[in-house]
Amino acid sequence: MSFPNPIYDDITYLKGVGPKRATQLKAYGINQVIDILYHLPRKYLDRRNIKKIRETKIGESAVVIGKIISKNVKLVGKRRLFQLTIADETGELQCIWFNALSWIVEKFNINEQIAVFGKIEFFNGRKINHPEFDILDDQDNLNTGQIIAMYSSSADLKTRGLDSRGFRKLIKNIIDNEKYIIEDFFSKDLIEKEKITSLKKALNIIHFPEDNDDIKKAMYRLKFNEHFFIQLLMALKRKNIKKNDGISFPNRGKYLKEIYTLLNFKLTDAQIRVLREIRADLKSEKPMNRLIQGDVGSGKTIVAILTAAIVINQKYQVALMAPTEILAEQHFTSIKKYCESVDITCEVLTSNKPQKEKKIVLNQLQNGQIQFIIGTHALIQDKVLFKKLGLIIIDEQHRFGVEHRKLLVEKALNPEILSMTATPIPRTLSITVHGDMDISIIDELPKNRLPIKTKVINPKQLDKIYKMMKNEMEKGGQCFVVYPLIDESEKLDLEAAKIGYEKLKKIFDQFNLGYIHGKMKKEEIDQQMKLMEKGEIDCLVSTTVIEVGINIPNATIMVIENAERFGMTQLHQLRGRIGRGTKQSTCILIKHKHTPNANKRLEIMENTNDGFLISDEDLKMRGPGDFFGTKQHGFIKSKVVDFSADGPIIRRARQQAFDIVSNDPLLKQSKHKKINELFKKNYSHMLEFVKIG
Repeated sequence: MSFPNPIYDDITYLKGVGPKRATQLKAYGINQVIDILYHLPRKYLDRRNIKKIRETKIGESAVVIGKIISKNVKLVGKRRLFQLTIADETGELQCIWFNALSWIVEKFNINEQIAVFGKIEFFNGRKINHPEFDILDDQDNLNTGQIIAMYSSSADLKTRGLDSRGFRKLIKNIIDNEKYIIEDFFSKDLIEKEKITSLKKALNIIHFPEDNDDIKKAMYRLKFNEHFFIQLLMALKRKNIKKNDGISFPNRGKYLKEIYTLLNFKLTDAQIRVLREIRADLKSEKPMNRLIQGDVGSGKTIVAILTAAIVINQKYQVALMAPTEILAEQHFTSIKKYCESVDITCEVLTSNKPQKEKKIVLNQLQNGQIQFIIGTHALIQDKVLFKKLGLIIIDEQHRFGVEHRKLLVEKALNPEILSMTATPIPRTLSITVHGDMDISIIDELPKNRLPIKTKVINPKQLDKIYKMMKNEMEKGGQCFVVYPLIDESEKLDLEAAKIGYEKLKKIFDQFNLGYIHGKMKKEEIDQQMKLMEKGEIDCLVSTTVIEVGINIPNATIMVIENAERFGMTQLHQLRGRIGRGTKQSTCILIKHKHTPNANKRLEIMENTNDGFLISDEDLKMRGPGDFFGTKQHGFIKSKVVDFSADGPIIRRARQQAFDIVSNDPLLKQSKHKKINELFKKNYSHMLEFVKIG
């Protein structure tokens, strides 16, 4: 699509750029004139609160303006140290750069006025190491002060004069030139309804703000833009799924009733609520695309079994795909007992199944004899064919790539899709990452489950923990001990799992210990897991490969070494490997290093078992990186969004996006024309990327 507006011209043609600067800018990801407007400030230097050098306090950050009175470069060892001295009427301040590059040495001239910002330190006088700086010229009004945008740059760009000051000049050239039209893609109605700043004004403010309130309003608009297009993507995906005719399952059928009577426990209110939501989906003639979120042990599997019973009753087949063979086998063991009791044929298909047995399973799947198949990635192979596949259940769905899920879905005609995850996802992330799906939450554990007790200890208390483990194993219980690394690392200084294993073998010489780590062959890991499952291993020493896929009701103690090295969500997943039975379980978090951040995280773990609360806190403290990766959700790359704080913005942007798609699914209305153009230009390739939820 061609845009006549010169704001979409090649960056080379912007006044002040030219071919040489353009080459460096393009290497930095700035290709068109408009791209430089979205090269947002990384921080601001507030020149409104300028201090005299003598007024600055040691240990505090300050903005100081002074005249350059000297500069020199000297070698300290192998390092090139650049020292700049500035002065005002009250004193002198040293500005120090270590490993100084040529561009920064050549940047300054004696007698120039300069504003610097940084933390004041004291060594032979006041100094700032690696300060932010802004060279002032005659046009700067030093009396009124300003908030100055500071930009990230590269050494190559800086040698071409494109430091923060250089970027400000280029951006000013665009904003002040009327030929560059900053078009707003939102209609006036939407802007007024949401009370957001116009795009042109927001971009002007973000680069040249007058006060902090201005920056907040401009940033709100830019955040709204990004969340809106992410949600538009989700709305179009959902609309695309729902436009197809699915299968309607109006009746519960005999199998559900029969399995329900076999249960030796009562379903929780949360399970009943989720089943009702699923029933409504199944009755509809549109395909279900639902995600069940629930902590470990909340009862997602029985909900999946009861859902499968409804589908099988109507002569359709069900496939459940799990991420690991051991998890698939565990599902098969628990599901098979219900299926056999009501005459539903159930089988398992994994890559390690003998060829002769595999061939029989494939034939029975194709002719419809097998009604419920449980498997791993083996289910997506070309030779796996179904007679009448109606429901796909994907366990720990985030463990599968988009392509894996797509291949399984394509084995049926508009099947019902039920995904499950025990990985708690913060609510703001959930409506972004899974915004195209209906979400059900099982937020209640069965009444007979005792909450896991969690204790944070230091290594000096380990002898007490070993006694506790010994007592538990003597009574027939089992334990886990988890280490974060396989080999010792000089950088991280962590006790490796293999060293811990050798140490524990001596301490617990009368017990059977197992050992697994991520570098072992899959078959070796599975063998150790199965021995643990059978009760032939008393204590399993492991790296985090036990995070998903282990169900040992007899395991009651989990010890996690160097717990401060783990994120809270990961700790919660590990902790979920115990507490699966009716006995009281305990999780011990061993803290080797004390930092404010680690102390806070472990305190939260000690005080709550609520996975959703933990994931919300984890998001605030560590950012969204651990909740989705580029393979599945590479479309969420942003300089401005903050999922831990943007909840209200996300909800507003989502409402607008879904309303627009509901009323104008093809974005053909004139007021949506610019949204459509921008979406096609920047986001349409992601429709395929997120085709399978």
